[in-house]
Amino acid sequence: MAGILRKIFGDGNQKQLNRIQNRVDQIEALEPEIEKLSDEELQQKTEEFKGRYSNGESLDSILVEAYAVVREASKRVLNMRPFKTQLIGAISLHEGNISEMKTGEGKTLASTMPAYLNAISGKGVHIITVNEYLADRDAREMGELYGFLGLTVGLNGNGLSKEEKREAYYSDITYGTNNEFGFDYLRDNMVLYKEQMVQRPLNFAIIDEVDSILIDEARTPLIISGSAQKSAALYQQANGFVGGLTHEKDYTYDEKTKGVQLTEEGINKAERYFSIENLYDLSNVSLTHHINQALKAHASMHRDTDYVVQDEEVVIVDQFTGRLMKGRRYSDGLHQAIEAKEGLQIQNESMTLASITFQNFFRMYNKLSGMTGTAKTEEEEFRNIYNMDVVAIPTNRQIVRDDRADQIYKSMEGKFNAVVEGIKERYKAGQPVLVGTVAVESSELISQLLKKAGVKHNVLNAKNHFREAEIIENAGQKGAVTIATNMAGRGTDIKLGEGVKELGGLAVIGTERHEARRIDNQLRGRSGRQGDPGMSQFYLSMEDELMRRFGSDNLRSMMERLGMDDDQPIESKMVSRAVESAQKRVEGNNFDARKQVLSYDDVLREQREIIYKQRFDVIEANENLREIIEKMILSTLNRVIVTHTQDDDEDNWDYKTIMEYVHGNLLEKDDISIDTIKGKEPEEITEVIMQKVRSRYDEKESELSPDQMREFEKVILLRTVDTKWMDHIDQMDQLRQGIHLRAYGQNDPLREYQMEGFAMFEVMIENIEEEVTKYIMKAQIRDNLQRQEVVKNTQAVAGGQDQKKKSRKPYIKTQDVGRNDPCPCGSGKKYKNCHGK
Repeated sequence: MAGILRKIFGDGNQKQLNRIQNRVDQIEALEPEIEKLSDEELQQKTEEFKGRYSNGESLDSILVEAYAVVREASKRVLNMRPFKTQLIGAISLHEGNISEMKTGEGKTLASTMPAYLNAISGKGVHIITVNEYLADRDAREMGELYGFLGLTVGLNGNGLSKEEKREAYYSDITYGTNNEFGFDYLRDNMVLYKEQMVQRPLNFAIIDEVDSILIDEARTPLIISGSAQKSAALYQQANGFVGGLTHEKDYTYDEKTKGVQLTEEGINKAERYFSIENLYDLSNVSLTHHINQALKAHASMHRDTDYVVQDEEVVIVDQFTGRLMKGRRYSDGLHQAIEAKEGLQIQNESMTLASITFQNFFRMYNKLSGMTGTAKTEEEEFRNIYNMDVVAIPTNRQIVRDDRADQIYKSMEGKFNAVVEGIKERYKAGQPVLVGTVAVESSELISQLLKKAGVKHNVLNAKNHFREAEIIENAGQKGAVTIATNMAGRGTDIKLGEGVKELGGLAVIGTERHEARRIDNQLRGRSGRQGDPGMSQFYLSMEDELMRRFGSDNLRSMMERLGMDDDQPIESKMVSRAVESAQKRVEGNNFDARKQVLSYDDVLREQREIIYKQRFDVIEANENLREIIEKMILSTLNRVIVTHTQDDDEDNWDYKTIMEYVHGNLLEKDDISIDTIKGKEPEEITEVIMQKVRSRYDEKESELSPDQMREFEKVILLRTVDTKWMDHIDQMDQLRQGIHLRAYGQNDPLREYQMEGFAMFEVMIENIEEEVTKYIMKAQIRDNLQRQEVVKNTQAVAGGQDQKKKSRKPYIKTQDVGRNDPCPCGSGKKYKNCHGK
């Protein structure tokens, strides 16, 4: 069907390529002319382009010349001349699409052209990589090219000071990791002074390994949290209870959905164990939650597959890359449940102070583009969620890799024996082999089998990731055998050693199909770069997780009927198609799950944008904030008066309560009395009170200098907004975790979440207005006003990072301190930049 449609409407990818090819021809035609320029003339082109842009010319109209300039500069500085295919990829990137370029096709060099062109606007370009090693490498290597052309390059690394980060962000081109850019956005929206912000408005991003960041990590929220003290005892009690349960009798586990739940017998046991009458009574919600998480920890979370225990800590293993994700913790108490299961010290749960998913962070850029070797299988998701097309770029040289059919074995043991035999043969011949595994335990099992067989090898998994680049770079040398968990070493080329081409190039062996076809394609793509020879083959067994989950029973019984033993593989297109069909189903499920997460996060995104804009307006404001505050006071007062004057009979209006509120929150007792408001309409009552409020405000302003009054307003507004917003995020987080239960009442959980989330947001806005009203009107103003962080000890958690803020101690001035002396509070800053402000 797809083939017929392509014949009628044409291949969309080919149309894109034909269109782009016209511009590539124009760039090629300019080459002789640009080659004649001296270095100085070539460098002057940058200023010429900037001038043309500032005079109203578009970047699109400058593209052909700019790309020709970068290509020539690359030849002179890096001794590399971009191929036509790299020019095609570079044009696709500038247009805000994803360039699918196979391994070894030079993505890094292709990105320099759109980065240079978009940097001409002066609004900044972010080049985002999956780890700091690649960001550092690319910033250094490509930085020489940008420097030659007169552009500045920044590296946004973990652990930089605010001044260093600001310098990196204000460079023309900034390299860094997805986590670092996301965390900086959140931190910028928690600062107390505008000068503490480091980012500029988000303009243009080029994401390397875009599928890893926007698909695999899409559901990963970046979270800045503060510690919430909770007792570890309940986790230990729940763990003790679950440890004595029997599978099937006391609880059921669905392997396909990974769902765990108690049976009737299990529920009765829980009620006896915890001495309660009804486990599902509302007063036992917390206990039920702890039991469920303990069940999950025992039944669906497996040591050395989902996590490892290292240095007395539970460390998550990324299922897509096989890397350890230090600092990241499972949410909703699951991490603590695993700690209890493993007999480790249980860490405190956290309170979320700020969070954003990668989906919503990257959608804030004016223009987004990306590059990877594998994106076509997820094209629908890129188009629907990020509005990016996937353009498959042809390879510079034809791929000659031999992709062999899958070999399927009856048992796991038979499969691994065959894998080892295949490696041994190639090892004896000197052909390098890269073995891809899905789990840590698989890589360790193959390593043990190879040791017994006397085959020297390197293991690269979550426990040994610090030598990642070095091991991957040498994986193409003669006689090298490398076992890598999944797609470790992305972004690092495997170059073939001397004499390896003659041996057939790099042999890639997959020991299990991943649930995403993309990951399998990445593994294959490690071999056969730039027209090199190579081979790839997957070895599967009927006991593999993907096969178990998606109906291998029939095949297994067929193999048994045919009398096939463990050593006999079958190579069947039918089986390979069945595997691919299973992968497509899982990909579809995962896409739906990510879409669902995004739908929920969109509710918070709208709220986040309102609050962050309000905060920024307060921080940036130089003028009087009195108008904003008076609106808040009026809004609060209106609510109080309307509430107590709803009766048709004025005699029943509750003037007493109105006065109690006014005296408690707005004015002094002798400022206004009940007699002043009796007999008036609600609007008149409001106006009478507001006149008194304005007079009181005037008095406050006369007590202080204008600067002190403005700072007082900012202190109250920021502290109130931050406190209420952080409470709100935490409440939204808890609402999100329990909302799925509404489905049992035939309600749509997402719709319920949207409605309740909106109602909670409105309540929060009212609470902010009420608190600001009270503090502005009632607080005593001190001379040494200071803005304060609501939570001192914060943690940024995601993607293997654990970044703690240094807390600033309160300081009361008891001695004379020079403006340039270190501040006595111990912050490490100069006094003028700290408590001397």
